Amino acid sequence: MSVPYKYHSIVKENGTIELPKLPLPKGAKVEVIILPDEESFEMMQAAESSLKFWDNPIDDAIWNNA
Repeated sequence: MSVPYKYHSIVKENGTIELPKLPLPKGAKVEVIILPDEESFEMMQAAESSLKFWDNPIDDAIWNNA
């Protein structure tokens, strides 16, 4: 199972960023997704705004009896 890591960084003049030493073995393949802080916050709010959908007693009763 993969463990996600989240780091914040500031883009330097030459367009590069620095990350701390990662707790991964040398040669490990990783995927890096770059999101400006504003967009990341908006995405998090959108994801959390739909959680009320899961708080549904009728749905809970149906799935609990399945």
